[in-house]
Amino acid sequence: MQIDGRTKICGLIGYPVEHTLSPLIHNTLSELLGINLAYAPFPVREEGLGEAVRGAYALGMAGLNVTVPHKEKVLSYLVETDRLAEKIGAVNTLVRSDGGYKGYNTDMPGLCRAMASDGIHLEGEQVLILGAGGVARAVAVMLADKAENIWLLNRTVGRASMIAEEVNAYAGRQVARALSLTEYGMLPAERFLAVQATNVGMYPAIDNAIIEEKDFYEKVHTGYDLIYNPARTKFMRFVEEAGGAAFNGLKMLLYQGIIAYELWNRITVPDTKAEEVYKRLKENI
Repeated sequence: MQIDGRTKICGLIGYPVEHTLSPLIHNTLSELLGINLAYAPFPVREEGLGEAVRGAYALGMAGLNVTVPHKEKVLSYLVETDRLAEKIGAVNTLVRSDGGYKGYNTDMPGLCRAMASDGIHLEGEQVLILGAGGVARAVAVMLADKAENIWLLNRTVGRASMIAEEVNAYAGRQVARALSLTEYGMLPAERFLAVQATNVGMYPAIDNAIIEEKDFYEKVHTGYDLIYNPARTKFMRFVEEAGGAAFNGLKMLLYQGIIAYELWNRITVPDTKAEEVYKRLKENI
């Protein structure tokens, strides 16, 4: 890649960022599409967030990705927020506009595109979401207009109940319900799409699963673990051993990046190029 006076600069802010795969996604897209854009990670601590956003704008940067711990706090430094990002309460992509940056959440649209590419249909689905953190809340909000029913399972049911109430208010119907992880026996006698939205099983603690009881996995026809390292988590193995299909979160990472790239450049990335980037991601895991 040749950087010159016309090169569009984008990047990632968060802390830490040393192990991010985002530069691989965006710089590969620039290579494949012939777009003069360079992307780099920038470690930004919490106390420097406002200065970083204002500085990036002053430097003429076309856009930024935002990762932990800044996805919620960055909202205070934006001139506008996309409707979905506002409802989720978290932003991961900034796009340059007049007077500052507009914030978007491409994580959840990225998950939808990842699931669609794997043949998962969300409309009318019965969904289990494991966990009740920010990611679980975002998944629940995203699915509120699509799923028939959503159950949030968490160690402490109080947090799951709060999210369920928020989702129901947003959806205008009783779509979400909360259970503790040990209450999965109370679920209807159906098979579910299960989204694993915690960090349990992430490298290096790869021998853990959020639910260890094998009979739980007999309720799952498809398991989607948002973790991508390791490529096959213990949760995924349990799903497959019970006869279900299992996927990791690498395609979500891919498509959230692709959607951000599309926003920055006002283009649509062809499926063939997305597949090439995905191949390179898998080679680097």
